[in-house]
Amino acid sequence: MKRKLCLCIIGLIPLVSGCATIMSGETQKINVTSSGKPNVKFEVDGQTAETPAVISVKREKKDKVIIVKDETCNQKKVVLPKKLNNMFLGNLLSGGVWGSTTDYITGAMWEYDSSVNIYCE
Repeated sequence: MKRKLCLCIIGLIPLVSGCATIMSGETQKINVTSSGKPNVKFEVDGQTAETPAVISVKREKKDKVIIVKDETCNQKKVVLPKKLNNMFLGNLLSGGVWGSTTDYITGAMWEYDSSVNIYCE
């Protein structure tokens, strides 16, 4: 009986692994707005957009930098620092060694602020 239970638990591990990858995905949407001036052009990860915009960025083990392309703005770049995704922490606590490795490899263990504001005068 104990052997069957162990086999069942071992068989379930792949099904519950990669929690942050499954729940949050490898990309994240970020709402970018501007104050002081509408329609500010910016670039992040090779994507060019204009505020207000919702952009999709790849989750990575590095900070994201939004480069402001509008000369009239005082702020020329905005840094979005990476932070640990809560789903990843939950995965670690539940004993998901396999899942946390998957989250690390895919970058899903990281997240960014869900919104950012570019300040212009």
